[in-house]
Amino acid sequence: MAQAHAQQAQAWPTAPIRMVIPFPPGGGTDILSRLVSNKLAETNKWTVVAENRPGAGGTIGIAEAAKARPNGYTMVMGQKDNMAVAPWLYKNLAYDPTRDLTPVAHVAYTPVVIVTSANSRFKTLADVVNAARSAPGTIPYGSPGNGTTIHLAGEALNNVAGIKLVHVPYKGSSAAMTDVMGGTLDLALSSVPSALSQIRSGKLRALAVTSAARSTSLPDVPTVSESGYKGFDVSTWYGVFLPAGAPKDVVVRLNGEVNRLLDTPDMKKAIHAQGAEPQAMSPEKFSALLQGDYRSMKDIVKQAGVTIE
Repeated sequence: MAQAHAQQAQAWPTAPIRMVIPFPPGGGTDILSRLVSNKLAETNKWTVVAENRPGAGGTIGIAEAAKARPNGYTMVMGQKDNMAVAPWLYKNLAYDPTRDLTPVAHVAYTPVVIVTSANSRFKTLADVVNAARSAPGTIPYGSPGNGTTIHLAGEALNNVAGIKLVHVPYKGSSAAMTDVMGGTLDLALSSVPSALSQIRSGKLRALAVTSAARSTSLPDVPTVSESGYKGFDVSTWYGVFLPAGAPKDVVVRLNGEVNRLLDTPDMKKAIHAQGAEPQAMSPEKFSALLQGDYRSMKDIVKQAGVTIE
């Protein structure tokens, strides 16, 4: 039996592999998905067809992939928002990420960065916390929308610091950062790629990043953990999933192929160019990450009081 499984994995793939991308062309998920699918095809002489299936915060594409035959020929690029956050936001989600999909290979993560105006009174995250404790409910922060990981990073900070920053949802990060630079908004939380050029130009001051480690793109900016809240880690991650029930040997082989790609200089450079951090994991470690975030996001979403019909 073991020999038969090994032969199956060796023979796979014998047909084109479909990569479902649950967001429109041009965004971060699309770029990372195409980097992975193109490199898998180029390195292994496979045929990998990338297909965008956007809608409902990525949940439409995830649901489509979850319902595909579990034969190793449909994979999807999931991310934290649609795998660990969406189940607690949407009342009638068409999939259960912990039951209907198999975590295969973690690809990268992107920190959230907390920014303020270059002219702001806030020089450090401690300044923000002290001001918020002195005057609860008076300091607003902008995010790119309700229920995003970026929004929930702000709620997680409220929880660990015992403060009440007031959430102001925007339609995207750009509008929030414009208001911060204009002085009408105290703080914004943003992905690193969205804020990077304004930070480097000196128009925004970066106070902290929310990941466990510092951002390669912002090496001088401390983490929230370094700023006094040990263990704080709220990032958006991206990874490859197969439908539940996919052959174990195919999972192991695909994990190995993706991890090899992540170790190449070209791939590292391409991912860093997107403001993301490449990070390889075993399927077991990636599954543990999903399970942990799935549980922790439940409490954060509940406390934030956000739901999406």
